[in-house]
Formats: sequence, structure tokens, C-alpha cells
Amino acid sequence: MTQRATRLLRMLEELRQRRGAVRGAQLAECLGVSLRTVYRDIEALRSQGAQIDGDAGVGYRLRPGFVMPPLMFPAEELEALVLGARWVASHCDPELAAAANRALSRIAGVLPGERRLEIETSGLFAPYWQQRAPEPWVPALRRAIRDGHAVRLRYRDAEGRESERVVWPFAMAFLDDMRLIAAWCEQRGDFRHFRADRVLDLEDTGRRYPQTRHQLLRRWEQLRLRRSEG
Repeated sequence: MTQRATRLLRMLEELRQRRGAVRGAQLAECLGVSLRTVYRDIEALRSQGAQIDGDAGVGYRLRPGFVMPPLMFPAEELEALVLGARWVASHCDPELAAAANRALSRIAGVLPGERRLEIETSGLFAPYWQQRAPEPWVPALRRAIRDGHAVRLRYRDAEGRESERVVWPFAMAFLDDMRLIAAWCEQRGDFRHFRADRVLDLEDTGRRYPQTRHQLLRRWEQLRLRRSEG
């Protein structure tokens, strides 16, 4: 599903949940887009059959009785979505876990009855037996990766030595027994990997690093390939 299609579904969901009219500025704030984008998306939804009353400056309201078009997934795709969301809910920080549960509920809410029942009665689970308190800085790290921000972290290595450094995080791997952070280290001038359970503290500097996340990923993957071939 494209980013625009996802946004249109979110807009329909926002309108469906409101009893009265909602102003365009409120929709823009909820969806994180410009007011012009809201107006354009409203017209796009209307052209696709959505029964939306209202105008700019007055507000918009989804006409009662309008049914959102059902999402159709084969059984295997539904099972993958359920298992993936449940894995995130049991293995990740509370913020991401809650987002996974909301996403699954949103998908179930627009599925036809038979498909919705498959989600609600799914026998696929992803329990995490080694429960431990999640590191409080993980949400900040995820946002830094998403926004391309440098972070300052305090780290203890395998020998117990502590250091403080500024790194450019661009990926985090969720392994069975640990989480691994991939980043460019300003202090070392090279790529480094950090175990999440050895990070003592992490702070988002709010400073964008000079390369994009995609550029760092590509350089990192090329380096790994060269090392594996050598």
C-alpha cells in the first residue's frame, strides 16, 4: 500500500470516528500534512465514492451509513500480519507495541466479517519468554533513525569499559537474544555496531547527520559485502 493510500484510509477512519464535522486544520494536524493536502485528499476520496459533506472553512463530515471499502487479504497474508503484529507487541518497547496493536485493530475494523474473524481467532502467537524491562531510550532511538538524527550515547563494552560518543544510527536489528544497533561513529570515523543492552543512556541531539539513512545503509551493505568476499 502506498503512502498516499495509507493516508486516505487514515482520513476516512478519522472522519468515521467523529460524530460532528471536523475542520480541515484538525485533519491536517492529525495526519501531519498541510491543509492543501487535506483539501486535495478530500476531493480524491469523493471522486472514489466517499460520501463526505462539508466545505473548506466549514468542516467535513462522513455521511452516516457510508461503509469503507473492505480490504481483501489471502489467508496467508492475514496470518503474516497477525503474527508480525503480535511479535512486535511482545518483543518491542511499549510505544511500538501499542502501535502494532492499534494497526491490527484498524485492519480488523475494515475487513469483511469472515476475514475479521480470522484475525480475532487466529492461533498464531509470538510469546517472549525472557521478559525484561525495555530500555527507556528505545523510542528515542527509533525516532532518531526515522528522522536521521545524530545521538549521543553512553556505552559499556564487553570488558566493562564505558565511553561516550556521538553516532549516526541508521538501523536496528531485533534478534532473538539481543537488539543490535548499526551506526556511523563520529569518534571512530567508521561503522560500528552496538548491543542495545550495553547502552547506558541515549540522547537525541536534534541534529540531522549529513548523509541520508539510505546512503548509510547502502555504504554499510557494500562494506559488508566486500568483507565477506575478502
